[in-house]
Amino acid sequence: MKKKSDMLYQKQADILSALAHPIRLKIVDLLSGGEKCVCEIFPAVHAERSNVSRHLAQLLNAEIVSCRKQGLNVYYTLNISCANTFLNCCETAIKQQIVSREKCLRC
Repeated sequence: MKKKSDMLYQKQADILSALAHPIRLKIVDLLSGGEKCVCEIFPAVHAERSNVSRHLAQLLNAEIVSCRKQGLNVYYTLNISCANTFLNCCETAIKQQIVSREKCLRC
């Protein structure tokens, strides 16, 4: 097995930390469908614009998303295309946990 560097583990932890909030997960899910203007993001995630801006800043800092400005609008794009695959994996794990707990309750 190839040994991973401490820096790689730190970068992985940075990404996971940046994703570790429900609003940021909603933003990533939304952006998996393509580039969105911030004016589309905040109503879609049901949060205040200032709150969404703080979350977007964290995603930008972790390089999970990138942005571009066009006129008065700022558009965000998902940089990590496999993020949705990871989130789908988490969803599958949650469903498996629920099934397992239900089986235990029936015992």
